[in-house]
Amino acid sequence: MPSDANIPLATLCSFLLVLARTSGVIVFVPVPGFSAGPEPVRVILALSFAVALFPLWPVVATMPGPVLLAGWLISEAVFGITVGLVVSFLSEALGVFGQMVGLQAGYSFASTIDPTTQADSSILVILAQSLSGLLFFSLGLHREVLRVFARSLETIPPGSFQIKPIAADALIHLGSTVFSTGARLAFPVVALMVMVDISLALLGRISPQLQLGSMTVPAKMLAGLAVVSAILAVFPAIYRAYAEKLFGALPALIGH
Repeated sequence: MPSDANIPLATLCSFLLVLARTSGVIVFVPVPGFSAGPEPVRVILALSFAVALFPLWPVVATMPGPVLLAGWLISEAVFGITVGLVVSFLSEALGVFGQMVGLQAGYSFASTIDPTTQADSSILVILAQSLSGLLFFSLGLHREVLRVFARSLETIPPGSFQIKPIAADALIHLGSTVFSTGARLAFPVVALMVMVDISLALLGRISPQLQLGSMTVPAKMLAGLAVVSAILAVFPAIYRAYAEKLFGALPALIGH
Protein backbone atom coordinates (compact mmCIF):
# COMPACT_ATOMS: atom_id res chain seq x y z
CA MET A 1 0.00 0.00 0.00
CA PRO A 2 1.31 3.48 -0.75
CA SER A 3 2.39 5.48 2.28
CA ASP A 4 3.20 9.15 2.72
CA ALA A 5 6.64 10.11 4.00
CA ASN A 6 6.14 12.48 6.88
CA ILE A 7 9.14 14.58 7.89
CA PRO A 8 8.83 16.21 11.30
CA LEU A 9 9.11 19.97 11.27
CA ALA A 10 11.84 19.80 13.92
CA THR A 11 13.96 17.61 11.61
CA LEU A 12 13.36 19.96 8.70
CA CYS A 13 14.38 22.90 10.89
CA SER A 14 17.60 21.11 11.89
CA PHE A 15 18.37 20.43 8.23
CA LEU A 16 17.84 24.08 7.28
CA LEU A 17 20.12 25.27 10.08
CA VAL A 18 22.92 22.89 9.09
CA LEU A 19 22.46 23.77 5.42
CA ALA A 20 22.72 27.48 6.21
CA ARG A 21 25.90 26.84 8.19
CA THR A 22 27.61 24.79 5.48
CA SER A 23 26.48 26.90 2.53
CA GLY A 24 28.67 29.83 3.56
CA VAL A 25 31.89 27.94 3.00
CA ILE A 26 30.77 26.79 -0.44
CA VAL A 27 30.79 30.41 -1.56
CA PHE A 28 34.41 30.97 -0.46
CA VAL A 29 35.92 27.52 -1.05
CA PRO A 30 39.28 28.14 -2.81
CA VAL A 31 38.71 26.30 -6.09
CA PRO A 32 39.43 28.53 -9.12
CA GLY A 33 36.36 28.85 -11.29
CA PHE A 34 34.04 27.31 -8.70
CA SER A 35 32.04 30.47 -8.13
CA ALA A 36 31.44 30.63 -11.88
CA GLY A 37 30.51 26.96 -12.05
CA PRO A 38 27.02 25.55 -12.58
CA GLU A 39 24.61 26.47 -9.82
CA PRO A 40 23.18 22.91 -9.51
CA VAL A 41 26.67 21.57 -8.72
CA ARG A 42 27.13 24.09 -5.93
CA VAL A 43 23.68 23.32 -4.53
CA ILE A 44 24.35 19.58 -4.58
CA LEU A 45 27.70 20.08 -2.81
CA ALA A 46 26.08 22.16 -0.07
CA LEU A 47 23.34 19.56 0.36
CA SER A 48 25.96 16.79 0.49
CA PHE A 49 27.81 18.62 3.27
CA ALA A 50 24.59 18.97 5.25
CA VAL A 51 23.58 15.32 4.75
CA ALA A 52 27.08 14.09 5.69
CA LEU A 53 26.65 15.80 9.06
CA PHE A 54 23.28 14.11 9.70
CA PRO A 55 24.43 12.28 12.90
CA LEU A 56 25.35 15.65 14.41
CA TRP A 57 22.27 17.60 13.43
CA PRO A 58 21.02 19.73 16.34
CA VAL A 59 17.93 18.58 18.16
CA VAL A 60 15.21 21.22 17.99
CA ALA A 61 12.70 20.52 20.76
CA THR A 62 10.05 22.94 19.59
CA MET A 63 9.57 24.59 16.22
CA PRO A 64 10.64 28.25 16.53
CA GLY A 65 8.61 31.11 15.18
CA PRO A 66 9.32 32.65 11.78
CA VAL A 67 11.24 35.62 13.22
CA LEU A 68 13.39 33.46 15.50
CA LEU A 69 14.03 30.94 12.73
CA ALA A 70 15.12 33.72 10.37
CA GLY A 71 17.51 35.00 13.04
CA TRP A 72 18.96 31.51 13.50
CA LEU A 73 19.44 31.07 9.76
CA ILE A 74 21.26 34.41 9.50
CA SER A 75 23.48 33.46 12.43
CA GLU A 76 24.30 30.09 10.86
CA ALA A 77 25.05 31.71 7.51
CA VAL A 78 27.44 34.16 9.18
CA PHE A 79 29.17 31.20 10.80
CA GLY A 80 29.68 29.48 7.45
CA ILE A 81 30.87 32.69 5.80
CA THR A 82 33.41 33.19 8.60
CA VAL A 83 34.84 29.71 8.11
CA GLY A 84 34.81 30.13 4.33
CA LEU A 85 36.57 33.48 4.58
CA VAL A 86 39.39 31.95 6.63
CA VAL A 87 39.69 29.07 4.17
CA SER A 88 39.89 31.52 1.26
CA PHE A 89 43.01 33.08 2.81
CA LEU A 90 44.93 30.03 1.55
CA SER A 91 44.13 30.83 -2.06
CA GLU A 92 44.61 34.57 -1.63
CA ALA A 93 48.11 34.12 -0.16
CA LEU A 94 49.28 32.34 -3.30
CA GLY A 95 47.45 34.96 -5.35
CA VAL A 96 49.56 37.68 -3.68
CA PHE A 97 52.66 35.64 -4.50
CA GLY A 98 51.66 35.38 -8.15
CA GLN A 99 50.87 39.10 -8.34
CA MET A 100 54.22 40.15 -6.85
CA VAL A 101 56.26 37.76 -8.96
CA GLY A 102 54.35 38.53 -12.15
CA LEU A 103 54.83 42.27 -11.70
CA GLN A 104 58.57 42.02 -11.05
CA ALA A 105 59.35 39.34 -13.62
CA GLY A 106 57.44 40.97 -16.45
CA TYR A 107 54.61 38.46 -16.63
CA SER A 108 52.03 41.16 -15.99
CA PHE A 109 51.92 41.62 -19.78
CA ALA A 110 50.77 38.00 -20.18
CA SER A 111 47.13 37.94 -19.13
CA THR A 112 44.39 35.38 -19.34
CA ILE A 113 40.76 35.07 -18.31
CA ASP A 114 40.25 34.50 -14.61
CA PRO A 115 37.68 31.65 -14.40
CA THR A 116 36.43 33.02 -11.08
CA THR A 117 35.73 36.62 -12.08
CA GLN A 118 35.73 36.31 -15.90
CA ALA A 119 38.17 39.26 -16.02
CA ASP A 120 41.68 39.62 -17.38
CA SER A 121 44.31 38.61 -14.83
CA SER A 122 48.02 37.88 -14.75
CA ILE A 123 48.94 34.39 -15.85
CA LEU A 124 50.99 33.75 -12.71
CA VAL A 125 48.07 34.73 -10.48
CA ILE A 126 45.82 32.19 -12.20
CA LEU A 127 48.51 29.49 -11.98
CA ALA A 128 49.11 30.23 -8.29
CA GLN A 129 45.40 30.03 -7.46
CA SER A 130 45.08 26.81 -9.46
CA LEU A 131 48.00 25.38 -7.49
CA SER A 132 46.25 26.41 -4.28
CA GLY A 133 43.14 24.47 -5.30
CA LEU A 134 45.21 21.36 -6.08
CA LEU A 135 47.08 21.56 -2.77
CA PHE A 136 43.84 22.15 -0.87
CA PHE A 137 42.41 18.79 -1.91
CA SER A 138 45.66 16.82 -2.18
CA LEU A 139 46.55 17.70 1.43
CA GLY A 140 43.06 16.70 2.61
CA LEU A 141 42.11 20.15 3.88
CA HIS A 142 38.53 19.67 2.68
CA ARG A 143 38.22 17.03 5.42
CA GLU A 144 39.43 19.59 7.95
CA VAL A 145 36.63 21.93 6.89
CA LEU A 146 34.07 19.17 7.37
CA ARG A 147 35.62 18.35 10.76
CA VAL A 148 35.30 21.99 11.84
CA PHE A 149 31.59 21.93 11.05
CA ALA A 150 31.14 18.60 12.83
CA ARG A 151 32.77 19.91 16.01
CA SER A 152 30.88 23.19 15.84
CA LEU A 153 27.53 21.39 15.75
CA GLU A 154 28.47 19.74 19.06
CA THR A 155 29.71 22.89 20.80
CA ILE A 156 27.75 25.79 19.29
CA PRO A 157 23.94 25.45 19.41
CA PRO A 158 21.93 26.77 16.46
CA GLY A 159 21.55 30.52 16.48
CA SER A 160 24.10 31.09 19.26
CA PHE A 161 26.98 32.13 17.03
CA GLN A 162 27.90 35.80 16.99
CA ILE A 163 30.93 37.79 15.91
CA LYS A 164 32.43 39.42 18.99
CA PRO A 165 34.70 42.49 18.74
CA ILE A 166 37.70 40.44 19.87
CA ALA A 167 36.98 37.75 17.27
CA ALA A 168 36.48 40.37 14.55
CA ASP A 169 39.82 41.96 15.43
CA ALA A 170 41.50 38.53 15.36
CA LEU A 171 39.94 37.86 11.96
CA ILE A 172 41.35 41.13 10.62
CA HIS A 173 44.82 40.32 11.93
CA LEU A 174 44.55 36.82 10.49
CA GLY A 175 43.73 38.36 7.12
CA SER A 176 47.01 40.30 7.24
CA THR A 177 48.86 36.98 7.10
CA VAL A 178 47.71 36.70 3.47
CA PHE A 179 50.14 39.46 2.51
CA SER A 180 52.97 38.34 4.78
CA THR A 181 52.79 34.74 3.54
CA GLY A 182 52.60 35.78 -0.12
CA ALA A 183 55.49 38.21 0.34
CA ARG A 184 57.66 35.55 2.01
CA LEU A 185 57.09 33.22 -0.93
CA ALA A 186 57.85 35.99 -3.44
CA PHE A 187 60.95 37.43 -1.77
CA PRO A 188 63.47 35.01 -3.41
CA VAL A 189 62.12 35.84 -6.86
CA VAL A 190 61.94 39.58 -6.17
CA ALA A 191 65.52 39.57 -4.83
CA LEU A 192 66.72 37.83 -7.97
CA MET A 193 64.91 40.39 -10.13
CA VAL A 194 66.68 43.20 -8.27
CA MET A 195 70.04 41.46 -8.83
CA VAL A 196 69.29 41.10 -12.54
CA ASP A 197 68.40 44.80 -12.81
CA ILE A 198 71.56 45.84 -10.96
CA SER A 199 73.76 43.52 -13.06
CA LEU A 200 72.36 44.79 -16.36
CA ALA A 201 72.64 48.40 -15.16
CA LEU A 202 76.31 47.90 -14.24
CA LEU A 203 77.07 46.21 -17.57
CA GLY A 204 75.38 49.08 -19.38
CA ARG A 205 77.41 51.57 -17.35
CA ILE A 206 80.68 49.78 -18.02
CA SER A 207 80.02 49.26 -21.73
CA PRO A 208 77.62 51.93 -22.97
CA GLN A 209 77.83 50.54 -26.48
CA LEU A 210 76.05 47.37 -25.38
CA GLN A 211 72.34 47.55 -26.06
CA LEU A 212 71.05 45.77 -22.96
CA GLY A 213 67.67 47.43 -22.77
CA SER A 214 66.05 44.84 -25.02
CA MET A 215 67.53 42.01 -22.91
CA THR A 216 66.13 43.16 -19.58
CA VAL A 217 62.60 41.80 -19.87
CA PRO A 218 63.53 38.38 -21.39
CA ALA A 219 66.30 37.89 -18.83
CA LYS A 220 63.99 38.71 -15.92
CA MET A 221 61.24 36.46 -17.27
CA LEU A 222 63.60 33.48 -17.70
CA ALA A 223 65.27 34.03 -14.32
CA GLY A 224 61.91 34.42 -12.57
CA LEU A 225 60.53 31.27 -14.17
CA ALA A 226 63.66 29.33 -13.15
CA VAL A 227 63.44 30.44 -9.51
CA VAL A 228 59.69 29.78 -9.31
CA SER A 229 60.28 26.27 -10.70
CA ALA A 230 63.01 25.69 -8.11
CA ILE A 231 60.95 26.78 -5.09
CA LEU A 232 57.80 24.89 -6.09
CA ALA A 233 59.13 21.92 -4.12
CA VAL A 234 58.70 23.79 -0.82
CA PHE A 235 55.19 25.05 -1.61
CA PRO A 236 53.33 22.01 -0.11
CA ALA A 237 55.18 22.35 3.21
CA ILE A 238 54.58 26.11 3.41
CA TYR A 239 50.96 25.67 2.35
CA ARG A 240 50.39 23.00 5.01
CA ALA A 241 52.01 25.13 7.72
CA TYR A 242 49.87 28.12 6.78
CA ALA A 243 46.75 25.95 6.70
CA GLU A 244 47.54 24.62 10.19
CA LYS A 245 47.88 28.20 11.42
CA LEU A 246 44.52 29.17 9.94
CA PHE A 247 42.65 26.10 11.17
CA GLY A 248 44.33 26.47 14.56
CA ALA A 249 42.92 30.00 14.83
CA LEU A 250 39.39 28.98 13.83
CA PRO A 251 38.27 27.71 17.28
CA ALA A 252 38.98 31.12 18.82
CA LEU A 253 37.14 32.90 15.99
CA ILE A 254 33.99 30.80 16.12
CA GLY A 255 33.95 30.52 19.89
CA HIS A 256 34.70 26.89 20.73
